Amino acid sequence: MNAQQTAVPAGRDEVFQVEAHGIDPIPDEERHGSAKDVFWLWFGSNLTFTYVINGALAVAFGLSFWQSTAVVVIGGLAFFGISAAGLSGIRTGTATLVISRAAFGVRGNWPAGLLNWIVSIGYTIVNTVVGTLALEAFFADLGWSAGPVPRATALAVTLALTFAVALWGHATVQFAERWMAYALAVGFAALLVFLLPGADTGAPSAAPGASGWSLAFVVMLAGPFSYVPMPADYTRYLPRTTSLRSVTWSGALGGFLSSVALGVAGVAAATQTDMTDAVAGAEQLLPSWFQPLFLALVLGGSVTNSIITLYSSSLNLQVLGIPWSRAKAIVISAAVTAVGSLGALFLTDFTASLLSFLSLLIIVFAPWGGVFLADMVLRRCRYDTDALHEGAGGGYWYRAGYHPAGMTALLAGMLFAALTCDSELWTGPLVAPLGGADLTLLGAPVAALVYALLARGRTAVPAPVAP
Repeated sequence: MNAQQTAVPAGRDEVFQVEAHGIDPIPDEERHGSAKDVFWLWFGSNLTFTYVINGALAVAFGLSFWQSTAVVVIGGLAFFGISAAGLSGIRTGTATLVISRAAFGVRGNWPAGLLNWIVSIGYTIVNTVVGTLALEAFFADLGWSAGPVPRATALAVTLALTFAVALWGHATVQFAERWMAYALAVGFAALLVFLLPGADTGAPSAAPGASGWSLAFVVMLAGPFSYVPMPADYTRYLPRTTSLRSVTWSGALGGFLSSVALGVAGVAAATQTDMTDAVAGAEQLLPSWFQPLFLALVLGGSVTNSIITLYSSSLNLQVLGIPWSRAKAIVISAAVTAVGSLGALFLTDFTASLLSFLSLLIIVFAPWGGVFLADMVLRRCRYDTDALHEGAGGGYWYRAGYHPAGMTALLAGMLFAALTCDSELWTGPLVAPLGGADLTLLGAPVAALVYALLARGRTAVPAPVAP
């Protein structure tokens, strides 16, 4: 057991104060808040321009306006599962990637934890680059010509906004997400008003086919699915009396409303103009007076999303065994993000390569999420909190630190996902026989089914802890 897991100084979770806790269980006397806090977290963090890009991609894959809209809505419904997973944080008071030790074993959980940190940093870099380019364009509108100096300045501002909030910790993250959501919601609502009336709702000249439909679903569901290793990070401070129903509906509505609204905006824009460069494409459909505000929306949305991924990455490093406090560990994530962002902004091939790599990792994270969620259901979301933080000999050590059922199910899901994946870096041998369909995300239910068959009746359910 690491020192930071046992000897954490008592301290309240307050705005603009550095959070004392990391992955150690939050004591009942320090629990606070309500389910509505989860609404603002998921609503604010998903008011990001990424969903506009995703909606535009659905049209690029050959779907009509209404077909693309249906895929956007179905993708938004995935937030019900993500939000429900937050109950594990309420029950244990610790982070998601600690709780997943119950499904995979203490050692078996480590590889996915490392990959999740890489993915978190990767998406933080992507969001940082998008925000930096938007701020650079804003500088250009003010007369500061393009060049390395304004771009580097824009990067520094974007990183500072993200790092400061994430460094302070949980309370400040929730505070910032709520107040930024107020402003971003108004701005993105105006964006939808400008883009929606001109949408072409006619049918496409050719049917999208299995490939178009599957790729659209992969893009839409990959966003919510990327949050599977995070929900408990933001519910672990809630009182034990918080109900599954309230936390599920609050978080799900937050993620659903923002992701669907912006996804539909992207669909509408893509039926009117070329969205290869999504920011430039959407900008030309807007009145000139709104364009500077639009760039501010892109920046703000990038920051709100980067905040939660950067914050969770610091908890992730503690799970991997970094013997530092959360506040110190986040410096590592921020430094890697800064270096990666510099590469993405000044080495043009880096961004495309990074996105291709991140898209390929869904082969791992779809099955991982399936096993984790299946384990949570089988245990009725009840865990031995002390055992989650124990090493050899603990309740979740299993065989040499690996849970055979969890590891077998994970490998089965990964095999299915790899065989049916269609990405720039890898095309599975079953893609062509399936008519070009990409079924990578089905690796999640495959892994969940295998785990349920292997682990049913073997997952001990501790008695509920009294509030």
